[in-house]
Amino acid sequence: MAKYEKYTEYQDSGVEWLGEIPSHWQASYVGVLSDVIDPQPDHRAPAISEDGEGFPYIGIRDVNKDGTLNFETARPVEESAVLKQERSFTIEPHNIIFCKVGTLGLPRKIIPHGRCALSATLVLIKARKINSQFLLYALDSDCIISQTNFLATGSTRAALGIQQIRKFRIPFPPLLDQLAIANFLDHETAQIDTLIAKQEKLIELLKEKRQAVISHAVTKGLNSDVTMKDSGVEWLGQVPEHWKCIKIKHITTTFEQGWSPQCDSRPAESHEYGVLKVGCVNGGSFRSSENKALPPELEPRLQYLIQKDDLLISRANTKELVGSASVVNGDYPNLILCDKLYRLRFSKNVLPEMVSLYLSIGAVRKQIELGATGASHSMQNIGQDTIKELYYLLPPYEEALNILESIKQSNQKFDELTKKAESAIQLMQERRTALISSAVTGKIDVRNWQNPNHNNNEANTELGA
Repeated sequence: MAKYEKYTEYQDSGVEWLGEIPSHWQASYVGVLSDVIDPQPDHRAPAISEDGEGFPYIGIRDVNKDGTLNFETARPVEESAVLKQERSFTIEPHNIIFCKVGTLGLPRKIIPHGRCALSATLVLIKARKINSQFLLYALDSDCIISQTNFLATGSTRAALGIQQIRKFRIPFPPLLDQLAIANFLDHETAQIDTLIAKQEKLIELLKEKRQAVISHAVTKGLNSDVTMKDSGVEWLGQVPEHWKCIKIKHITTTFEQGWSPQCDSRPAESHEYGVLKVGCVNGGSFRSSENKALPPELEPRLQYLIQKDDLLISRANTKELVGSASVVNGDYPNLILCDKLYRLRFSKNVLPEMVSLYLSIGAVRKQIELGATGASHSMQNIGQDTIKELYYLLPPYEEALNILESIKQSNQKFDELTKKAESAIQLMQERRTALISSAVTGKIDVRNWQNPNHNNNEANTELGA
């Protein structure tokens, strides 16, 4: 921050989280400068619309960075949930949401377009004596992050009480300073956000390219000159002539569903048995830590102990994750298959890693989704036949080994590029937070800053704007 000027005089704010602030500033409370509203004060979950045609129940993940709402991801609720909130408050332009349960913070202005209900995990903040854009940045600064981390409670899900949020200490500069800081940060964070968006786009492109490489390798092979034949399966099209197109049920020696005992919520320790959770297969890599401890008074069903090279497939999961698969990558003598997972074992000439990759490609995922049952917005299920009746492309064993090695090498390259992009995003996010924190707490003086884009509109000078 060396290129920015400092204020000429500072005073001790008397607040640990703020430190010194400019001498003509004050320290105040979020609840004094704004209305902080709990949208669901009784904490009763609203009725979910059974036909999926209700009104969106908005959580923090359903609000885009620009404040618009993503109705596709929001759970649908009955109109009664909306009416209940509409009787207590309205959502207006420049209102701010702040997450108080789960991933805390993430303040965003909310721009509703249509009727909706706010989740009990949020608070709605209406600026009254302070410029709302300055307040938005103050809520996104280190001084609030520090207070959030200090005050949060909960061992499994972090949480803040609404009174704690109302008592958040924030700097309160004169209105002209607020507007200058908001204008400065609007410009500077927009530039940083553009750079972050480019890196995020790069990560998405790398993800798409990685999947395209896998899809081509497991359905066409590595030899571009190989003779092709019609697979006889419309959604597979042309395949290498010497590969077998065979249903999965004809290459499995074991296909079974696991056990469903009442388990503890904590993971199993090394001397205990653990029952796998369905999330152990999410992302394509087996995660042994995704398990629940089996109570010692329950006798473990040892026939469901997993083994190295078992292929696990999620039987019941969300629409995006149902049918996810991964291969057990080692020996885990204390982990037991759960009832939401299928376990597949194969004939000697079949590599489970190849089957796992095959199940991840777009054409196969589409077939799995078509076979799934259950509401699209909640848990879905796939029966054994959905997997058993899938056509699989079986290359010769040695060729399959070469394909796996080629995919491994290409994935390493994609991983390296992805890590570089993620590191760049992390650095830019840290820079963004540091810049916001320095500006809203008066560590830098931006009152004389001039927007290089002279066509920009002047900031709205109303307090709540």
